[in-house]
Amino acid sequence: MGFGSYDESEQENQDFDTDLDDEDGVATSQADHRGDVNFEIGASNDELLDRLEEIKGE
Repeated sequence: MGFGSYDESEQENQDFDTDLDDEDGVATSQADHRGDVNFEIGASNDELLDRLEEIKGE
């Protein structure tokens, strides 16, 4: 098989379970964020960019 080739018989025999119940989801109220997030980077943008270049080079 070459690039982009596929077995058409596999495409015809795919079964998908699309029956979704209301109980399957997540209530968005469970993911509400109440509070503050504070952090200090501790490095300048130039330092972070230099470190990124070092990581890319590895």
